[in-house]
Amino acid sequence: MSDFHALKIAAVDRLTPNAVALTFDIPENLKEAYSFKAGQYITLKHKVDGKELRRAYSISSPPSSGKLTVGIKKMEGGTFSVYANENLKAGDSIEVMLPEGRFVFKATSPQKIAAFAAGSGITPIMSIAQTVLENNPENMFVLVFGNQSPEETMYFKEIQSIKEKYGERFFVQYVYSRSNVEDALFGRIERSTVNFVLKNKFKDNAFDGFYLCGPEEMIEQVTETLTDNGVDKEKIHFELFTSDDSDDELAEELEGMTQVTVILDDETYSFVMDKKERVLDAVLKQDIDAPYSCQGGVCSSCIARLTEGKAEMVKNQILTDGEIEEGFVLTCQSHPTTSKITVDYDDV
Repeated sequence: MSDFHALKIAAVDRLTPNAVALTFDIPENLKEAYSFKAGQYITLKHKVDGKELRRAYSISSPPSSGKLTVGIKKMEGGTFSVYANENLKAGDSIEVMLPEGRFVFKATSPQKIAAFAAGSGITPIMSIAQTVLENNPENMFVLVFGNQSPEETMYFKEIQSIKEKYGERFFVQYVYSRSNVEDALFGRIERSTVNFVLKNKFKDNAFDGFYLCGPEEMIEQVTETLTDNGVDKEKIHFELFTSDDSDDELAEELEGMTQVTVILDDETYSFVMDKKERVLDAVLKQDIDAPYSCQGGVCSSCIARLTEGKAEMVKNQILTDGEIEEGFVLTCQSHPTTSKITVDYDDV
């Protein structure tokens, strides 16, 4: 797919000793194409040591800023995150996919919003928070932000600036797992943290929406606690930046081959695959340029519609029951279960 464009890096800003913010220079003729909604992400494609890497990073700048900025935290054992922190500089070019993603803020007025973020999960929340506060002078935003220490807190200075700008409409509760800091909670974001926010610190506020971004365990605990407190699931929006790797038991159960038809960019491809393989892996082996990024069921880049046959997903944290009924699948998580399937990447 031709959704990538080579963009120059306009600035590299050091956020923490282990995190940087990359801001891209968008040519005038691409500004409309790269317009985005608060909470969306972009996929970066770059060759490191001769190997093509694709990584999805949430946009931290608000749409109103006219900037396209992402935050990248260096991950232990990582490849692209290490390269970005240690090698990238202003003037370098990277292939950048057009913005996408469903973890977005939808404006209605007025609103009280709460967000729970951990580590680099703050990146989409930065965009959402500023958009909420800009959208209506009566809007309120509460941020609960977990990190190891103040030194490792991404966008710390920017968050303090938002506090100064919006005063009593923006509140932040820091949570540190390795530092005892005045006015901050010690530990991790868990059930007690959520209850403290809902039942104590902001007990007189009825929130209209909750945005969660972080590791899977945190998302599950916060979601469960919110629902236990009577929060409607429709008000809870989340995005994982990591997902627990699980054994693919489905692959072990499947036998036989499947005839696959792929529709992409108005072209049709056909091949045969083993049911033990996942659809996206098989498609990429055929040198078909299907859209993808994380390959772990965390982003939504590889969504397609199944128009013939059946497939079963190993896991799904993104698609709704209604979308599944309409035939949508995450191809990176899907095994074919019938002798023929047709996968349409265009009908999304």
